[in-house]
Amino acid sequence: MNTHKPWKIYVIQHSHTDVGYTERQEKIRQYHVNYIRQALQIVRDIESGARLDWKGYKWVCETFWPVESFLLKATPTEKEEFAQAVQKGYIGLSGTYLNFGEQLNQEMLSVMIQRITDYGQSIQFPVRSAMTADITGFGWGYSQVLADAGIENLITCIHTHHSMFPLWKKQIPFWWETPKGDRILTWSGEHYMFGNDLGLIPGIGGSYTIRDEHDVRKGVSLEVAEARFDRYLEQLVEDGYTFPLVPVMVSGLPTDNGSPNAALMDFVNHWNALHGDRILIQPATLDDFFTDLRAYANEHPDEIETFRGDWPDWWTDGSATTPMHVQIFREAQRVYTKVKQLDPTREIVDQVRLEAIEYELALFAEHTWGYHSSVTEPWNPFVQELGCRKEAYAANASSLAHTALYDILEAQGDALLGPDRPMKFELHNPSEFIQTDYAQLIMEGWYITELKNGFEVIDEVTGTVYEAQMVTGHRGVVITIPVTLQPNQKVQLTIKAIEEHPPVTAYRTDYVGSDRMLDIIPPVPPKLHVTPKFIESPFVRIEWELGAGITKWFDKSSQQDLLRSDRNHNAFSPVYNVTEAPNEFGMYDVRRKMGRNRRGADAITSVGALVDVNIVEKGALYGKVQLTYRVNGCSHYSLLVTVYGDRARADVAVRMHKESVWDPENVYISLPFGSAPAAGQDALWIEKTGAALRPRIDQLPGSLADFYCVDEGVAFVRDTRGVAIAMPDTPLIQLGSLDYEDRLLSGHPGLAHDPAHLYSWPMNNYWETNFKATLGGFYEFRYYIAWGDELNTSEVALEACKSMNAGILAWRTSK
Repeated sequence: MNTHKPWKIYVIQHSHTDVGYTERQEKIRQYHVNYIRQALQIVRDIESGARLDWKGYKWVCETFWPVESFLLKATPTEKEEFAQAVQKGYIGLSGTYLNFGEQLNQEMLSVMIQRITDYGQSIQFPVRSAMTADITGFGWGYSQVLADAGIENLITCIHTHHSMFPLWKKQIPFWWETPKGDRILTWSGEHYMFGNDLGLIPGIGGSYTIRDEHDVRKGVSLEVAEARFDRYLEQLVEDGYTFPLVPVMVSGLPTDNGSPNAALMDFVNHWNALHGDRILIQPATLDDFFTDLRAYANEHPDEIETFRGDWPDWWTDGSATTPMHVQIFREAQRVYTKVKQLDPTREIVDQVRLEAIEYELALFAEHTWGYHSSVTEPWNPFVQELGCRKEAYAANASSLAHTALYDILEAQGDALLGPDRPMKFELHNPSEFIQTDYAQLIMEGWYITELKNGFEVIDEVTGTVYEAQMVTGHRGVVITIPVTLQPNQKVQLTIKAIEEHPPVTAYRTDYVGSDRMLDIIPPVPPKLHVTPKFIESPFVRIEWELGAGITKWFDKSSQQDLLRSDRNHNAFSPVYNVTEAPNEFGMYDVRRKMGRNRRGADAITSVGALVDVNIVEKGALYGKVQLTYRVNGCSHYSLLVTVYGDRARADVAVRMHKESVWDPENVYISLPFGSAPAAGQDALWIEKTGAALRPRIDQLPGSLADFYCVDEGVAFVRDTRGVAIAMPDTPLIQLGSLDYEDRLLSGHPGLAHDPAHLYSWPMNNYWETNFKATLGGFYEFRYYIAWGDELNTSEVALEACKSMNAGILAWRTSK
């Protein structure tokens, strides 16, 4: 029991930054700039003596985006006033740029947080503390980003709508150990408006977080506040709470994106006069609270435990409500990295242009996925307008990043369109890892006339002739070659047409009949054998059956099937579930009742059936087949499976025409590789914000164990071999059951018996407020699968995912 008298309640007033949930994004930005001006006016009134009753008031900038926006519009006087207010402790800074989902990679998170720490250094006020509100978790690498930036403290205000706090309890401090062994003092707190329901702002507050017998339709009265404070603190003690200090967040208005409100001091002063001897309320900045918490921790070192690992975000599944734009965002983020690699001294793309790309990426990755009525009134022009703006951040980032890349390539000799361009290409690996991949040399369609009789791809410096395969299509002539490039290696290639190709009357060994069908295996099998039943290379044999789909992925090196024998669904089969609402007026409530399940108790699940097979390509380098499925929710679903003849690699493009469905729905894609966890043969590894980890093992107790957001893909690894599955377009994976049932959290003993079947989760629309109501449209999601003895460590296998997603940079050159 807490024996310290009095209790000390640290009240942190802030404005929850939700960009696009309550208003247009531009209006939200305007609000937050004005809120800082309001806070500065409160400081002026205190310091001038006009409002001495407000003495002790503090305001915390929950994120840096409002501060950055304010500084762009502020006068020199306002900038100086703000800096002084921070230095004097009136206004607190937070080491978070926005409340992000898990889409930003480690590089992007680092540069956005550096904006905050750079500002702190510019005013001689190091930023040591950070807060988040609403969002429900962070990739493990996020902790390292904070530590590397000098941020030592983190307080969270998790919103448990469709989510839950970790460690099986809230209002709890712990040391969060980073991947490198640093420690962040972390406080997992109450909802970010809990203080409103306690009654800290006179006339404001309700029963969103505290549900009791009191009538609070006109706000929380002092009498209700007294009852709630006493009951809350008594319950903390009963729950084993031992700390004398309690942080409570409060908003100046009962809304997200609320303003400062100095009326807080009316309550604080009155309360402390009445009850300060036993419950003292103190307005605080983050640094105020953590300074005292650290002092307490030094005196009681055994009271705060240390936990190491991932903290999966329940709300990261919002990315699957705009799958096309997430795909565009992820590619833009990779191009941004290439731009920095190719122009490290900023000679072509200056810092201003880089920051413009970063800004668009950050605003797309912000946790708000639409206006708060997007599901109940999806036709509303305001809903459409805000949704379009959200999606535009991804498009803008893509445009800015590719423009920067093209400027760099032009400076490096990119041969732009014109007559008599030589068929020369430059390849470049700007990364720090080796790339073993396939380069695509793309030319206009008229080159087919020159190349139709044959061609060679030659490195004229070394004389190397590359194996190549050519196809023609909407992009023109595409020649694919296998390439291995060392870090930062460049290669120049020339495509030479073969002028004379002697005709052949007939081959003695022609096993293609006059019906143009090949269905006889010759004495010397072909390097690639493509049939309506299977596709085979020297490395793999992939088989399928009508109805069932892909049933075997046989690795010839290990003589083993790479697919799990206990799988529920075959490889890349679509699994669709929908929870039907009773009518259009039930779209909200049917979703609310899902809790943490992402599907209803009466969800209807269907599995795709393979109905057609077509051979698309048979060449010297690769073969390609199209497998078409019938599945509910889609008018078209097919797999374009490419198998290569020179290495253990296959690519699968999932193509679909998703029907427009208003009811809450999910689409999953089965990835039944590896082995059952009980077998203990294959360890599943993922990378999140730059940190490699094993789901359900390397994570906080009591945290989400159903789904995860990954940087580049997943890997199944054992001592002798591994399988790498790169996922350039779809960041979410699902391990938990696809059925409606009680969910198991990390550390629960029941997980030991959970089969943890792996699925990609590209799309959903289950949230009842601000998800995009319809997923209808055309999509292609790519998956690159590599396997072999060399992928027997998590580092190598996850690097393979990164390499395959990055792709070989190739451009026409005039050099």
